[in-house]
Amino acid sequence: MTTRTILRSDNLSCPSCVSKIEKALTARPGVESAKVKFATGKIEVLHDPTRTSGEELIQAVAAVGYKARVSPV
Repeated sequence: MTTRTILRSDNLSCPSCVSKIEKALTARPGVESAKVKFATGKIEVLHDPTRTSGEELIQAVAAVGYKARVSPV
């Protein structure tokens, strides 16, 4: 089962942030894809919620130095 989780990050300071966050998220078990929009801070993640939770996605972003939160859309 795949779900789409939307995260937001307000502290993206450069385009390389996008690459770091996408790599960190796609390294998580069950994550199919992660797309970060630098201009808006929107992070869209397609993942299996039984393998990686929303909280674990937030922790993966934090592990590479950025803050994220779950967004309603």
